[in-house]
Amino acid sequence: MVNTELRLTRNRLLQFNWVFGLILLVAICVPRFWLVLNANLTGNYGSIGAIMAVSALIPFIFLSKAGRKQIGITKPANYVWILYSFLEGIAISTVIFTLGYLLYMDTINNWYVYIGKSYNIATDLNAQDKLIYFIVFAVTGMCFSPIGEELFFRGIVHSCFSSSLGENKASIIDSLSFALIHLAHFGIVYISGRWEFLFIPSILWVVGMFITSLIFIQCKKKSGSILGAIASHAGFNLAMIYFIFYQL
Repeated sequence: MVNTELRLTRNRLLQFNWVFGLILLVAICVPRFWLVLNANLTGNYGSIGAIMAVSALIPFIFLSKAGRKQIGITKPANYVWILYSFLEGIAISTVIFTLGYLLYMDTINNWYVYIGKSYNIATDLNAQDKLIYFIVFAVTGMCFSPIGEELFFRGIVHSCFSSSLGENKASIIDSLSFALIHLAHFGIVYISGRWEFLFIPSILWVVGMFITSLIFIQCKKKSGSILGAIASHAGFNLAMIYFIFYQL
């Protein structure tokens, strides 16, 4: 069988299947997990941008034109769903914020509180400076991780698993991988000079990220393009950054 999805069609060891998907997950997620934890320790998040850039480039490095189209790098079939996807991202982020605030208020057990601390935002900003910082963080947050993570998780990884195991199993694997890697962002936390694992908040956070991933997958399907997932992710991050700046 000719492997039309990958550029290296003559390489029998490299096939567009679950094995290749698993290789990609290990190659990207393991170093990313460590880099995020290290960034939380040192306060230097430059390497996170680099791993997002690599994640975004992987489909273009490995996939043929047909392969890129198969994973959703194409014009949307339904442009209205790009807007709907953006709004759905805002909605799920609002639900996750509300749950965290009702349970944990503004303590470190609240996932958005801990993530907000990683921004190192000065507490004495005037309204104008705070708005400028918000815009900078919002634009950055709506670009880097939505593009990098969606091209990687909902794009090439999801399609690798779905081609071998079917759409339902691929959705579970994709979403579980996405959720677990976000334990590095919250769950395994560095506070008061030591590492801690917040068990119950971590479970809630992982479940929230799992459901969020499933929503991103549906947005991709409804729009007929990976842009649906990117738009939903961008909406999620915009709402999260708003809550961090103005509600916590």
